[in-house]
Amino acid sequence: MNIMDFNVKKLAADAGTFLSRAVQFTEEKLGQAEKTELDAHLENLLSKAECTKIWTEKIMKQTEVLLQPNPNARIEEFVYEKLDRKAPSRINNPELLGQYMIDAGTEFGPGTAYGNALIKCGETQKRIGTADRELIQTSALNFLTPLRNFIEGDYKTIAKERKLLQNKRLDLDAAKTRLKKAKAAETKSSQLNSARPEGDNIMIWAEEVTKSEQELRITQSEFDRQAEITRLLLEGISSTHAHHLRCLNDFVEAQMTYYAQCYQYMLDLQKQLGSFPSNYLSNNNQTSGTPVPYALSNAIGPSAQASTGSLVITCPSNLNDLKESSNNRKARVLYDYDAANSTELSLLADE
Repeated sequence: MNIMDFNVKKLAADAGTFLSRAVQFTEEKLGQAEKTELDAHLENLLSKAECTKIWTEKIMKQTEVLLQPNPNARIEEFVYEKLDRKAPSRINNPELLGQYMIDAGTEFGPGTAYGNALIKCGETQKRIGTADRELIQTSALNFLTPLRNFIEGDYKTIAKERKLLQNKRLDLDAAKTRLKKAKAAETKSSQLNSARPEGDNIMIWAEEVTKSEQELRITQSEFDRQAEITRLLLEGISSTHAHHLRCLNDFVEAQMTYYAQCYQYMLDLQKQLGSFPSNYLSNNNQTSGTPVPYALSNAIGPSAQASTGSLVITCPSNLNDLKESSNNRKARVLYDYDAANSTELSLLADE
C-alpha cells in the first residue's frame, strides 16, 4: 500500500507539473505571461548547434547519394545496419561493365583487334570498380561514420538537455507567476481586512507568499544548473567542427586517391590500345572501302583542322610535295573551307 500510495502521489505531482508547464506555455504564446529569456551567449550556442545539425544531415545524406546513387541499395544497407548485420557484397557498375566487356571480347576472339581491346577495357573497368569500392569503404569509415555519430549521439544528448532546460524555464516562470499572484492577493486581502489585521485570510496569503518564494528559489537554482549543463555541452560544438574538418580532409584524400587511380588506369589502357584516329574515322565516315590514313593539314588550314575534331593531320610541307607523295592516298573533306591565303586550298564538303 505504501508503494502504491507513493506511485499515486508521484503521478499526481507529475501531472500537476505538466499542467503547470502547459498553462505557462499557453499564456506565453498568448502574451499573457512573462518569459525568462536566455542570455545571448547561450542563445548563440543553441543556434550554432541547430545549424550544425541541419547541415551535417544534408552533407551526410548527399555524400551517401554520391557514393551509392542507387536508392534501393542505400535502403538495403540501412536495413542491414539497423539489424546489426553485414550487407551482402554486390558487384558495382564498373565491375559489371568490365565483366560484360571481357565476356564479349572472349566471344569475339582474343586474337581479333576488337576482342583484344574489349578484354583490356574490361580489365581496366574492373580495376576502376575495385577502386570505387575502396573509396566507398574509406569514406564511410572516415567521413560518414563521424557525421552520423554526431547526429545520433552528441546532438541527441544536446537536444535532450535543451528540452530539459525548456522545462526548467517553464517551471521558473510558473513559479514567478504564482508568487506575483500570491503577493497581489496578499496586498488586496490586507487592504480589505485592515480593520482585522490578524484575520485568517491575511495569514493564508502570507503563507502562500512564503511558499511561493521558496519554490521560486528552488526552480531558479534548478534552471541555473541546467543552463550551465546545456552551455557546457553546446560549447563542445567547436570541437565537433574541428573533428569534422579532419574527417573532411580524409574524405578529400580518399577522393584524390580514387581519381588518381582511375586516371592512371585509363592512361595505361590508352597506351595498351594505342591511338587509331584514322581507322576510327574510316570506320565511321567513309563511303567506300578505301581507308583514310592521312588528312590535309597545311592545305586545309588551321580553322578547318580545328573543326574536324579528332582527325589527325599530317602532310608534306607544300602542295608540290603533296601531289608527288599522295598519288595512292585519298582523303574526304568533311566541311567547306575557304582558303585564307595562297598556301591553302578552298575545298567543298565531300570532295
